[in-house]
Amino acid sequence: MTIHDPLDMHQYRIERLPKREKGPIEKWLALSGPFLALAAFVLFAFVIKLPFLQSIGSSDVVTSTAKEVFQKVGAEKFIRNNEYMLAIFVASIILWMTQAIPNYLTSLMVIITLVLTGVLSEKTAYAQLGHPVMWLNIMSFVLASMLVATGLAKRFALWLILRFGKSASSIFISFIVINLILSAFISATTAKAAILLPIFMVIAAIYGAQGGKDRNNFGRSIVVQNLFNINIGAAGFMTGSGANLLGAALIGGALSQSVFFADWMMAMLPVVTCLMLIGYLVAMKIFFPLSPAERLPQIEGGMDRLREEYAKLGRLSRKEIKSALIFVTILGFWATDSLHGISPTAVAFVGAIVALLPRYGIVQWNEVDVPWHLMLFSAGAYTLGAGLDATDLASISVNAFFDRIGIGNSTHFWVLYLMLTGVMVFSALLFQSKTMRAMIFIPIAIGVANRFGFPVISLALPVAFMIEHVYVLPFNSKPAALLYETDQYSLADAFKFGMTMMVIGWVLNIVAGETWFRYLGITPNGVFGLF
Repeated sequence: MTIHDPLDMHQYRIERLPKREKGPIEKWLALSGPFLALAAFVLFAFVIKLPFLQSIGSSDVVTSTAKEVFQKVGAEKFIRNNEYMLAIFVASIILWMTQAIPNYLTSLMVIITLVLTGVLSEKTAYAQLGHPVMWLNIMSFVLASMLVATGLAKRFALWLILRFGKSASSIFISFIVINLILSAFISATTAKAAILLPIFMVIAAIYGAQGGKDRNNFGRSIVVQNLFNINIGAAGFMTGSGANLLGAALIGGALSQSVFFADWMMAMLPVVTCLMLIGYLVAMKIFFPLSPAERLPQIEGGMDRLREEYAKLGRLSRKEIKSALIFVTILGFWATDSLHGISPTAVAFVGAIVALLPRYGIVQWNEVDVPWHLMLFSAGAYTLGAGLDATDLASISVNAFFDRIGIGNSTHFWVLYLMLTGVMVFSALLFQSKTMRAMIFIPIAIGVANRFGFPVISLALPVAFMIEHVYVLPFNSKPAALLYETDQYSLADAFKFGMTMMVIGWVLNIVAGETWFRYLGITPNGVFGLF
């Protein structure tokens, strides 16, 4: 990456970063993906007859929706729908993982295939684009665009760095605070990366990190830590990402009650804060310790450039003040949703309408950056989830699996807890999409909880809390792919730090399950009883 002025913040805009070339394995997967997906669909839909699907009886159908379908269409049609559902599910996973075609195109194919095979009616399949979570995503992008368009997010980040970033260590702590606060307001990790990347890249340049052959531990640490914090910060809030919202929606559907923003935040914000601080210590003390020279600015007057950038923003404008008031109000309603019962979607709707009002609003529609390709991808994922719910495939498969391996209903809760959370967190090494992981593993956790007689919340919510561990490999998430292009760290740097933090995150989730989550009532026999 050629940068003429290392302190010019505009050089680090995401659209100016070079596109990473695919490696040989990635190219092979992309080429073979369509053929593998087609073969999988044909095999599971027409050739392979799985015994546990052929022996489905009414007693095997767990969800009320699936029972209604079973009674309405009969055993033969119900079995056929499950075969089609499995075939579509496996084929879509292959296409999403191999990136053979754009994710949104795969989603469109999923939607129409579910309709043409008769698994879902057109009304049900097409309605997923109008899912409440979809609307919350759209309204959140409106509000995030308001922060970006007014410059309030950039102003806040620069102010915090200039005010408290007096040393190398305090700069890293400042970015932890920045990521936590932005995560409460911005439900897109890519948007957070876009806001923060130019700022921490300029700071990396100030401390002598130029990337490539001129990498140093300051540059490695500030980029890798921000990658970690951008993703993990989102885990502290239900609205931190679309995958969190999907997970909450799936669990709420199984419970027939809402998972509240306030409850999620109370459970995870302390854990997330602790994990970020541990990540700081692991990076600074173990993997990327700073030499005395790396703790000192290498470019004279470097911080003055940040002050100049901050000065260009001028005085706090009326629009920025209005943006701050809107967001604080929204966060207040989100944090107290268990008291007033107004959904996060409804609150975001009102906030976005106020922000878009002519003359009195803050941002115009053509300034709003809604990534519609991600919206279409999410709609396909939700439609696939609706198909899983209608056919009850997840619960049927879970029952068949445990029957096959001979695990009885007396299995200890912690065996299931360790297994489900472990599979969820380490599956991030293979999957590109958080939404897909949520859609696959949360229904499985719900099915396991139902089979063994444990509260759904006790297993499904800790699994949902592990969604955001997507920072080890470049293809694990959009921020991971973007920040890898900075060339400030190697694949080995990201892997050794990321794998360590992934294991620590899993262990911390286990410890919280026996302590904090038990106190809140997530783990059975809790004291406080939020859930």
